[in-house]
Amino acid sequence: MNTSLSISRRDVIEARLAQGQEIVASAIAVEFDISEDAVRRDLRALAAEGKCRRVYGGALPLATPSRPLAERIGKASERKTALARVAASTVTAGELLFLDCGSTNLAITALLPGDQKLTVATNSIDIAAAIMKRGDIPLILIGGMVDPVVGGSVDASATARLDELNIDRCFVGACAVSAQSGMSVQEHGDATFKRKLIERSAINIVLATSEKFQERAPHRIGGVNDIDWLIVEDTLDTGTKQALSEAGYAVMTPSQNTL
Repeated sequence: MNTSLSISRRDVIEARLAQGQEIVASAIAVEFDISEDAVRRDLRALAAEGKCRRVYGGALPLATPSRPLAERIGKASERKTALARVAASTVTAGELLFLDCGSTNLAITALLPGDQKLTVATNSIDIAAAIMKRGDIPLILIGGMVDPVVGGSVDASATARLDELNIDRCFVGACAVSAQSGMSVQEHGDATFKRKLIERSAINIVLATSEKFQERAPHRIGGVNDIDWLIVEDTLDTGTKQALSEAGYAVMTPSQNTL
């Protein structure tokens, strides 16, 4: 075995992980013309050094770098719309809804009924623009310094504004979801805002695409006692769904919408 080549290959893998890329063992094996066992040895070594998290078939970075919301809008749109359709079906007439920042929550805006005397509050620039474009739902915009990564305002002034609202139903954004550690986000200010948001809302719902169950984020915003419904994809693996149910989460999917 050529040790220098092995170290060089491992450096390449480590650099990609540092950039937030997922590592697929079979793809690396083809790229470097080596066996998958050799790649797995590299990944075990990197995991032992605390530089990645092993998953079936490869490895994930310990924390995915946050990307601006503008980059996330439009990706996996059909899947997000399927979750948003379930979310919109939970809404009842006369509610004050809060749509937290997030590309999946943005998909809800087109699906809300316009004849149920709803009011939407949001801290998201894109969600506010979408509601304004509709023109049939009153809008409350929570302002402050706009964070381009989050896609809206989450500073102290925005957080303080939440005390003025009695929110009936909130769709809370999350970067990472786990049956064990709950919902988490990448940004400290965003976490502070979301914890206050959950406190001010009577019903809290999280929409989570399957990738979010593979992510890790440092700032926890809540767990099973804070979230009333977790809306996930039909394709989320059975083991994860079982773990969520055993932890006490009320889970909905597009094909099993019980509301």
